Amino acid sequence: MPVDQLIEIDTALPKPPRAHILVLYTGGTLGMQYDPSGQYLVPFDFSQILERLPELRRFDFRITVLTLTPLLDSANITPAHWQEWAAIIEQYYHAYDGFVILHGTDTMAYSASALSFMFENLQKPIIFTGAQLPIGEARNDARSNLITALEIAAMKHPDGRARVPEVCVYFDYHLWRGNRVKKVESEDFDAFDSPNYPFLAKAGIRIRFQDSYILPYPAGASLRVHKQFDPSVALLRLYPGMPLPLMEAVLLHSAAKAVVLQTYGSGTAPTNPGFLRLLEKALQADKILLNVSQCYGGRVVQGTYETSHTLEKMGILSAEDMTVEAAITKLMFLLGKECPKEEVKRLIKENVRGEITK
Repeated sequence: MPVDQLIEIDTALPKPPRAHILVLYTGGTLGMQYDPSGQYLVPFDFSQILERLPELRRFDFRITVLTLTPLLDSANITPAHWQEWAAIIEQYYHAYDGFVILHGTDTMAYSASALSFMFENLQKPIIFTGAQLPIGEARNDARSNLITALEIAAMKHPDGRARVPEVCVYFDYHLWRGNRVKKVESEDFDAFDSPNYPFLAKAGIRIRFQDSYILPYPAGASLRVHKQFDPSVALLRLYPGMPLPLMEAVLLHSAAKAVVLQTYGSGTAPTNPGFLRLLEKALQADKILLNVSQCYGGRVVQGTYETSHTLEKMGILSAEDMTVEAAITKLMFLLGKECPKEEVKRLIKENVRGEITK
């Protein structure tokens, strides 16, 4: 992905900066403003960021903004974009204290989940943020989201360790683990929530961190960046009366190497013989089947009811309390490692980056 614009902003001059932050502007609502006619939204020129956000001068940062091209509506994000962003961060990893990715809200949960799996032994923050209203609107959430994401990306403990050494989403005064969030709102500012894991920080008069919920700092470990993804993952969301031919098309006649089954409640599914035969055939075809609940919160507990005990006996894997976004991207990540299927099945049940509550 080529860079359309590179802007250097040093708010500390003539003093040395307190932190160096790299911002990747990939697209989305946040970086938009109205053209001179006031009728059309056009990309924001980040060379004017201090005029738009004079508050940044108070932080003593050096900020580098890379505007990537083409700018993307987040509906068009693919694993190839995750690979490109990860490559940029890996290239500049030692030159910056933290990273902020400006991203559209619609698929941010997928992207944050994907990057969390890509970065092993991460010692610096990678903060995704965006906005429901563009920075050019008179009343918007873009200003506070961007300013606070930058502030969190720069924060350190007194001993120099990063305050939050993981991939996160910052939105509407809350910092969430990236592989725990879901987009839950399309009109209000509180666009994201984390139904099965607490927020990592909350911004009020001060930014209050919940240190016990933040991943431990991997002292002495070397960064590893895994860039291979295999997107051969299908999603089958069940509903009452779903015709067997539709199930068969996904389970048996697609190119999927793994299928995420979105089941009911704590992981229950129909027990009619036709559906169970399809599941058995899919397993015999060496497909990985992962059980994720359709519920907003809670976890899959296979075996609680007869309708899920059958799935457990068949060898269908439980996603426990993973979000569907984390389940899909984790499968893409594990399949991309090209390790044996049994190893994928083992790792899908392990808590790799804080995506499962154990």
